[in-house]
Amino acid sequence: MALKRKEKYIFNTHTLSYEKAVVGWGTRIFRVFGFIISTLIFSLVISTIYYKFFDSPKEKILKAELSEMKDQYYVLGQDVDKLSSVLGDLHYRDGNIYRVMFEADPISDDEWQAGSGGVNKYRFLEKYDNGDLIKDIAVKVDKLKKQMVIQSKSYDQIADMVKNQTKMLASIPSIQPVPNKKLEHMASGYGYRIDPIYKITEFHKGMDFTAPIGTEVHVTGDGVVETVNYSFEGYGNEIVVNHGYGYRTRYAHLSKFNVKPGQKVVRGDVIGRIGSTGKSTGPHLHYEVMKNGNVLNPVYFYYNDLKDAEFEKMVELSKNPGQTMD
Repeated sequence: MALKRKEKYIFNTHTLSYEKAVVGWGTRIFRVFGFIISTLIFSLVISTIYYKFFDSPKEKILKAELSEMKDQYYVLGQDVDKLSSVLGDLHYRDGNIYRVMFEADPISDDEWQAGSGGVNKYRFLEKYDNGDLIKDIAVKVDKLKKQMVIQSKSYDQIADMVKNQTKMLASIPSIQPVPNKKLEHMASGYGYRIDPIYKITEFHKGMDFTAPIGTEVHVTGDGVVETVNYSFEGYGNEIVVNHGYGYRTRYAHLSKFNVKPGQKVVRGDVIGRIGSTGKSTGPHLHYEVMKNGNVLNPVYFYYNDLKDAEFEKMVELSKNPGQTMD
């Protein structure tokens, strides 16, 4: 038996009787549209509140990707800084060692530090959330690329200078004076250091290598022994070798000499033994490199002795501001 739709009645106050309520199509349509519109408005309000306080799955994915990208840019920035530092060391060696050897003018600071484009070149990056970070890396990368091109051209020029200069290259100091493959004998580097006796900061003109008394000391380039000096003060027992082309090297605090003045020596020859003579607080070798009477940082003259990673480590060790051995 089919159910009948429930009918509605209203009380007529004039006839004092209940009459069947009749709803017109217009009223029905109006009610349906009212319901639909109310539902849509309610849904819109709920959706707006939800998306204001909660991220959609897509937004969560995008935010995670942005966060990861920001981390990657940060790491990339650190890598760029490391590359810039390594290139800076190469540039220093180029201008202060290689070009000095061949009496060539170094790359000017203005050329080296020049930028690679105006402000407008990077303006389009400012619209991104992390625009400043991206812009900073873009500027560094562009500058790094430009400097790499400049350095590459400089090395090409040096390569041309090297041709037919084998005698000069054999004479220029380019190895460590003490066997030091693991760099365990490095004690103090070139620069301002604390004097071990007077406890004041003074300029240390060379590098100190610690090793037991009697350890062999090797001449670092071809040349002629200029000085063999016995002393109880200062450098103690020392040897000075003249390599020509304005270069001299000093080997101080020795316990024994293997050469005499005027003797020709070849890079790698044993010229003496480590000691602790003169102003010394323990067995070690004080080693200096001089060019036209001016002392230079010996660490940049080990290019025949060290691989890139070893050279970087040696540079860091040489920067130790602790006290010297003499």
